[in-house]
Amino acid sequence: MRCRTYNRKKILIVFLSAAAVMAALIGRLAYLMLFEAEYYQELAQDLHERERPVKAARGEIIDRNGTVLATNRTVCTISVIHSQITEPERVVDVLSAELEMDADEVQKKVEKVSSMERIRANVDKETGDRIREYGLDGVKVDEDYKRYYPYDELASRVLGFTGGDNQGIIGLEVKYEDYLKGQDGTILTVTDARGVELDGVAEDRIEPVPGQTLQVTLDYNIQSYCQQAAENVLEEKQAEGVSVLLMNPQNGEIYAMVNAPEFNLNEPFELNTGEDAENLPDEELQDALNQMWRNRCINDTYEPGSAFKIMTASACLEEGVVSLDDTFVCPGYRIVEDRKIRCHKTGGHGAETFADGIRNSCNPVFMDIGLRLGADRFCDYFEQFGLMDLTGIDLPGEAGTIMHDRDAIGPVELATMTFGQSFQVTPVQMAVTVSSIINGGVRVTPHVAAGVVDQEGKMVEKFEFPEKKGIVSAEVSETMRALLKSVVEEGSGSNAFLEGYSIGGKTATSQTLPRSANKYIASFVGFAPTEDPQVLGIVIIHDPQGVYYGGTIAAPVMREIFDNVLPYLGIEKSESMVYTE
Repeated sequence: MRCRTYNRKKILIVFLSAAAVMAALIGRLAYLMLFEAEYYQELAQDLHERERPVKAARGEIIDRNGTVLATNRTVCTISVIHSQITEPERVVDVLSAELEMDADEVQKKVEKVSSMERIRANVDKETGDRIREYGLDGVKVDEDYKRYYPYDELASRVLGFTGGDNQGIIGLEVKYEDYLKGQDGTILTVTDARGVELDGVAEDRIEPVPGQTLQVTLDYNIQSYCQQAAENVLEEKQAEGVSVLLMNPQNGEIYAMVNAPEFNLNEPFELNTGEDAENLPDEELQDALNQMWRNRCINDTYEPGSAFKIMTASACLEEGVVSLDDTFVCPGYRIVEDRKIRCHKTGGHGAETFADGIRNSCNPVFMDIGLRLGADRFCDYFEQFGLMDLTGIDLPGEAGTIMHDRDAIGPVELATMTFGQSFQVTPVQMAVTVSSIINGGVRVTPHVAAGVVDQEGKMVEKFEFPEKKGIVSAEVSETMRALLKSVVEEGSGSNAFLEGYSIGGKTATSQTLPRSANKYIASFVGFAPTEDPQVLGIVIIHDPQGVYYGGTIAAPVMREIFDNVLPYLGIEKSESMVYTE
């Protein structure tokens, strides 16, 4: 009797336990069906759908006249899907042969168990089409885009280039990435539980959105003129490098920016020195590439030398500490405290007016007027001209001015600063500051991008850049234009004279650090026409061999550029502009 009762209890416990488990399972199932259904539907969909990206076409870059400077070429991405491959050996043989890859490398990728394995990207379209024609199961050929630059080296450091993922790395390509990149699309295919695509089920395709077209202020023809002139003097003078910047001083639009030697944008990882990159250690190679990609017009600073006398003269005229008729005597040097600071003409210029001092580029004259102005006011004008601020140019990596602390400027430092030594600025900073002095006193923002255009070439978004007025008075601006015109017509800048045009400018020769290296920088800054400047240019020749004076080797380069550019821009000659020596 006791045994029967005991068995009943055991059966009841088992039954209740089973009922509890069933109730829990039913409850769990009900919960999943009511509250988690959407989540598991997504998991199932992900399991049976394979997603492949479709790259968006990157927006083109066009010059001010619509000439295409950066565009795209169709390329292919070759991938394999392990679960769909039926002839693995043939796949390895075909891909290794067509892609010129090591068979073992291809085999590893073919045998790798993954949803999709990329074999190679940026394959030319002809090769991709041939691979597609084999009809190999599990091999996917997706069309993609690769950046292409029709003119190879033209404006290489300005335009910049893209990496393997089609994202900008330097220059405009990275600065305006958000406008140019577009939005990628996708291709969705349905598979069974084994990962094999189902026949008869259409692909779900989300079309990519192409990037926007960026119009820039560069002019293909002007850039070509400047680049050719830079390459010529680079070869003739066996220089380390040549920089040329040409801009509109009225609004900051940059027509050309050259840093010779340029590099090939379609092969941006090949050194432009001719050196074999494969023979260099990784760290050394990366340093060499970084140096090659540097834009000297904005990334590097230099001592401006006598071209800075434009700023010193403007500040002293504005302050009223000098007039054009003030007289000076140049014995070939000045003694400042315990230092003998020489003029470039060691025999001296003798008696001369301030106007003569500018034409002669006489250091003692500028030391004298700088000492009249005083270190404190000199620094005030240095800041007023915007020299302690970045120009705000729309290219990455702009360097700032290297300048003494105000309280560390004594008479010797002040004396050397008046003619552009013992501090450093960028070429673009010099160009912008001179522009503000000759255009009536407006500091413009230099820029390369003009705006975004649609497929018909209509501007849909115009970029705006700030300006600052009151840098100098209109009277001082007019006086400086006349003085700089006389420098070209009668003074040290005569090698920039171009018959029929009124050109103003200033020569400069400076020494790089350390001084013991005996390396020099020859430069010239010029503008035309002097009555209403429409073009301002600066030429900088780094470490020329032989003669290194700016008036001798840099001024003629600017003359050559103006000879091509001024007529091209429709600036007419004046019959009265005839050179007399």
